[in-house]
Amino acid sequence: MDLGADTLKNSTIVPVLLLLWAATFWGVVWYPLRLLEAAGLSGLWTTWVIFTVAALPGLWLAWPHRRVLWDQPGLLLLIALANGWLNTAFVLAVLDGNVVRVLLLFYLSPLWSTLLAWWWLGERPSRFGLATLVVAMVGALLMLWNPQLGFPWPQSQADWLAISAGIGFSLSNVAVRRLKHMPTIIKAAVTWWGVVVVAGIWILFTQASIPAISSNAWIGAVMLGGIGVFGASLALIYGVKKIPVHRSAVILLFELVAGAVSSQLLTNEVVTNVEWFGGGLIMLAAYLSVQNADSENQHKVMKEKE
Repeated sequence: MDLGADTLKNSTIVPVLLLLWAATFWGVVWYPLRLLEAAGLSGLWTTWVIFTVAALPGLWLAWPHRRVLWDQPGLLLLIALANGWLNTAFVLAVLDGNVVRVLLLFYLSPLWSTLLAWWWLGERPSRFGLATLVVAMVGALLMLWNPQLGFPWPQSQADWLAISAGIGFSLSNVAVRRLKHMPTIIKAAVTWWGVVVVAGIWILFTQASIPAISSNAWIGAVMLGGIGVFGASLALIYGVKKIPVHRSAVILLFELVAGAVSSQLLTNEVVTNVEWFGGGLIMLAAYLSVQNADSENQHKVMKEKE
């Protein structure tokens, strides 16, 4: 028996590293996106190109499982549209807004997930869960508060896009929970093609013409999609599959760290102390929400065994 190989097989080092890679990619992807925008490729066209490049090999991988598409077509369509919106909105938000602020507002998603699961799945949150919602809301209000504007409301289009992207993420997660036995590659492929369709419709609606850019810019977009988006997506799928949800969700919060550090190093964007405090409350709420969900799942399993 090869003990070394057996140990490596059972080790969580590889999935943890893959999750960290995925989180880092989505935390710093704003920078190549802005480089492509500066080269003349708008956010909508960039989104369409990079996800089309990722979706093509995804279609090849998902093809053997195509028959399951007809098991739950309505939920798969919902996942496609929700992910199409969230990824397109996220790209536009990080291009137009403050990177850290966009990431923090996006991470209000546990709040929306709790409310959606309560309404749609009948999963009533515990007192602890409700307290977590309050923490997240206080953090959001602090981030959105502007004495000159009065009521704490999103202050820009980027704010609205970031919040709506988080809602789309939550809607997708709740829908995915009802497709537990669906092959992961099918859900991934549906996600990629959902972005292609939504971004394509958005391009047609805004009548955004095909940009006249250099071949280097096109090559950069193709590489970002084929290596970055495709690789990070598969790393995320593999890591989440191998590591318990409560751990993987906390690891993925590293996206905020990557975004904050890269933003401080590469831009002159400023996040106020109040916004940092509000963002800290949102991160705390996200962490507590995941821990609470894991505790409730363990309690449910123990109760079923009894």
